[in-house]
Amino acid sequence: MRLDKFLKVSRLIKRRTVANEACDAGRVLVNGKTAKASVKVKPGDVIEIQFGTRTVKVEVLDLQETTKKEEAKELFRYI
Repeated sequence: MRLDKFLKVSRLIKRRTVANEACDAGRVLVNGKTAKASVKVKPGDVIEIQFGTRTVKVEVLDLQETTKKEEAKELFRYI
């Protein structure tokens, strides 16, 4: 699954266009490397997102095309 779609489906970032912009600005890292929105993510990958002064680090647990709001937290875990 594409990185931008995973960020949207998992509710880490609200909209896919915002996820694309964050990737283009170099604020998203996958496994320690700057990632483009088109990077394929898989379970076990570590995603790091920089929101201003805050950094969020998560591990991908599962991939789903769509998910309900309540189930979105099961797709990743905070590190």
